[in-house]
Amino acid sequence: MKRVYLPLILSLVLALEGVALELLPSNLLRTDLLIVPHWVLVILVFLTIFYDYDSTYYSVMYALIFGLLVDIVYTDVLGVYMFSYALTIYAIHSMKKLLHGNIFVTVLLGAGGLVLSDIMIYLIYMIVGLTDTVWVDYLSSRLLPTVLSNLLFLLVLYPILAKRLMNWRKEHINKDSML
Repeated sequence: MKRVYLPLILSLVLALEGVALELLPSNLLRTDLLIVPHWVLVILVFLTIFYDYDSTYYSVMYALIFGLLVDIVYTDVLGVYMFSYALTIYAIHSMKKLLHGNIFVTVLLGAGGLVLSDIMIYLIYMIVGLTDTVWVDYLSSRLLPTVLSNLLFLLVLYPILAKRLMNWRKEHINKDSML
């Protein structure tokens, strides 16, 4: 039953991403800032750090699946989020091997993952011709507000998800070893 929780949580977060901007104060939305919720990516960072072992890649599989779902639901170009989320999560998975999972590492890897993913999305959209935003404007009006707002989401979820995911990982491995 616990194996169903991860896709359900990711599906719920995917649905909530669409209403995320409605939760912000209206005076923030009237500025030139463009905040993009990458909540699915934040959950995937938690899965990578606290659920996956060095030899398992569940988070990369979920990144491919839910990145494609983000593309289908929210964008016009298929594969952009799927590619960027999967590559970002794979990079975080590789970095996780060098670091212990705690709040500082989670914030560091989360911030790096958000920056890497959002820059990849921006570059792909620029190559395809869907955006013509200058780099300086992109950095100040989209990248920085997006990373900061998603890091706030990460910090709110840390006490809820970190220990729970570690417990689910132990239960998952124990059940597999019993079979």
